Amino acid sequence: MKYTLSVLVENQPGVLSKVSGLFSRRGFNIDSLAVGITEDPSISRMTIVVNGDEYILEQVEKQLNKVIPVIKVKTLDETGAFISSELSLIKISCSAKQRSEVMNIAELMQAKIVDVSLTSLTLQIADTQENTETLISLVKPYGIKEIVRTGMVAIEKGADITKKHNA
Repeated sequence: MKYTLSVLVENQPGVLSKVSGLFSRRGFNIDSLAVGITEDPSISRMTIVVNGDEYILEQVEKQLNKVIPVIKVKTLDETGAFISSELSLIKISCSAKQRSEVMNIAELMQAKIVDVSLTSLTLQIADTQENTETLISLVKPYGIKEIVRTGMVAIEKGADITKKHNA
């Protein structure tokens, strides 16, 4: 099962290395990792997706809470009470004859065309992992030259927030 963790960390050099090192030392694989600054410039949020069982999740949470620059670790509810998205750029082989077909697929999937050349189109999609995978499967027959993905970012639905201290 995949678990999504929202981790608040101090925004300082070496924190990403400490967190990723924790995973590699324990033999845990990271499916996705995205890091960015929050509304407070001294704090960054890591969105980490791990694959495993509840035991692995518990171990990951315990180990993350031991890392000094980690402020808060929260497992986002696996029932889907959060919104997630990832940014992807997909470069597709595309002749002039095929261009309108690929443009129709892009429009259908709400992807944006961000670059056009004589032999390729580059699409940008910011959506769920599932919708990104659907787009990839639809354009695969044209020939995918390159894909770049940011990894998932996630936020809880509603008024709940992940904050420094429990109130």
